[in-house]
Amino acid sequence: MNTVNRRHFLMSSMALPVALKASALPSENNTVRVAVIGFNGRGKAHISAYLKMPNVEIAGLCDVDDAVIESGCKMVEAAGKKRPQTFKDIRRVLDDRSIDAVSIATPNFHHTLQTIWAVQAGKDVLVEKPVSYNMFEAQQIVAAARKYNRIVQNGTGAQRWLHEAQKKLQDGIIGDVYMARGLCFKWRDTIGHAKEEPVPAGVSYDLWTGPAPAKPFTRNRFHYNWHWQWDYGNGDLGNQGAHQIHSARVGLGVKYPTQISSMGGHYVFDDDQETPNTQVATFEFQQDGKKKLLVFEVRHWMTNNEAGIGERPAGQAQAIGNIWYGSKGYLANTNDGWQTFMGKEGAPGPKSESDPGYPGFTNFIDVVRSRKREDQLAEVEEGAISTMLIHLANISYRTGRTLYFDPVTYTCKGDPEATAMFTRSQYRSPFTVPNIGSVRTSEVV
Repeated sequence: MNTVNRRHFLMSSMALPVALKASALPSENNTVRVAVIGFNGRGKAHISAYLKMPNVEIAGLCDVDDAVIESGCKMVEAAGKKRPQTFKDIRRVLDDRSIDAVSIATPNFHHTLQTIWAVQAGKDVLVEKPVSYNMFEAQQIVAAARKYNRIVQNGTGAQRWLHEAQKKLQDGIIGDVYMARGLCFKWRDTIGHAKEEPVPAGVSYDLWTGPAPAKPFTRNRFHYNWHWQWDYGNGDLGNQGAHQIHSARVGLGVKYPTQISSMGGHYVFDDDQETPNTQVATFEFQQDGKKKLLVFEVRHWMTNNEAGIGERPAGQAQAIGNIWYGSKGYLANTNDGWQTFMGKEGAPGPKSESDPGYPGFTNFIDVVRSRKREDQLAEVEEGAISTMLIHLANISYRTGRTLYFDPVTYTCKGDPEATAMFTRSQYRSPFTVPNIGSVRTSEVV
């Protein structure tokens, strides 16, 4: 492991005075200096977005794989920008006081700990979805953002169409909204079986493993395919589905489910995938004395199109989006925004007026400058609540039973086995997610 400042191994409430001294230094011309952490996949979009912004400098690139680092540097240089500093260990990034913010697109199981380290070091953070790997981490990431008073933004939820649709649904565009669906029908081929092999040259596998159990290297425990292993990922419910489950919950206008049930399995293929490739999860909410239902579906193979979702050229067998149902009609989102269908005939009604784009990166930088958390389009608290739905559904799936969640005690009622699955049985030292505080769910997350 690279030599690092021991402070980042021991981040805790006792480290606060040191962390505050490590806050970023003022930059010339109000330039925000950003380091992108992890960019073998989604992180490339982070790099591209910041390269287009005035007075934003990509000051650092960090990845555990030398080949990935080099590809990121080439992206920056191809845009006519100077080659940034490079790092393999995020803790080295956090030692640089000239860096204002970090943009994290590492695997799910690193998101919370890296965010906590960053805010303790005085950095603002944009962290990809899901913001936590488990229920315990969903609490801690928000508690850390509050305790250290940093801007922390979720990697989903900033879509213009979603904020517009949420307001329209609240205003009664389709009447009394009683149900939402999330569709994650994404064509994914088998990952096959991968043999154990030596770690590729240029890869720090210890840093990549981080808080997870140490296991021999295989291609199905590394780039991208880690999504399908329980030690690292949350299945497609927590991958592509994280976007749609967040949209479904926000549009439905609910927070914590009271009852959760999920079933499914690993169908069609015989391979190394542990998480389900076909899954149905249902969530019941109590909202203002009324029940509301959220149904989420994951499918990795053959599928159909619904409500304009997935109507694409032949050969693209996928349908990814949301549908909300009300007393007067239903509303669906597509690549072009949202569209309503009214009455029992499903007649086309009002549709989206906004640009369906994603202004999340720009919004993050704007709020880093203004320090006005209320202006965030995807503040971490909302992302953490949606992440809880993902984890509760997966716990229901893995235990094979319905869960009854109590957000005040932060437990599954009468089910200590399910509650024990809220966190890892053990974090691999020194990559332990700290308990920032025992703040009640209703107050923090």
